[in-house]
Amino acid sequence: MDIYLTVEEKYLQAVEELNYGELPKSLQYFQEIVSADPDYARAHFQLGCFYQYQFKNYQTAGYHYKMCVELEPEFPDVYEHYLKLLITLKMYRLIDITAEKALTVPGVSEARIYELLGLNAEKLFDYSKAESFFKKAELTTESKTDQGLVQEHLERVRDKQKSKKKMIYAYQG
Repeated sequence: MDIYLTVEEKYLQAVEELNYGELPKSLQYFQEIVSADPDYARAHFQLGCFYQYQFKNYQTAGYHYKMCVELEPEFPDVYEHYLKLLITLKMYRLIDITAEKALTVPGVSEARIYELLGLNAEKLFDYSKAESFFKKAELTTESKTDQGLVQEHLERVRDKQKSKKKMIYAYQG
């Protein structure tokens, strides 16, 4: 790491490189930041995103997200990505704990958290729970586009609930 740059300056430089599509350079900067200051939560968040989305290294991504949440629990950006990862890894106990915490953090999109919880419940074939989460997401959405997406989720779950009902055939003869 350049001795002339503070950790914050290096972070801003790394984010700028990321925005310009310079992933290798950005990754190097974030790793340098964590090496120089292991308590820099936002660099852990960025590394978590790198490992989750670029490298599909979910264990390492989880480590960095967990570090970010522990170091800066009021950082809202981490929760959506961390929940997606926990759902991917089927870590159900942690999903509930993390979602509960996320819903108390200012700046976190409640609609997105409820939507993720609904998708997780749907994946587990718990359609009534999924419908409940999607209804909460619908009530907390802030845009028409998001509301339309949640409506699609609700419609899909209701269709699945109908298809699970037992059919009763009446003999007509």
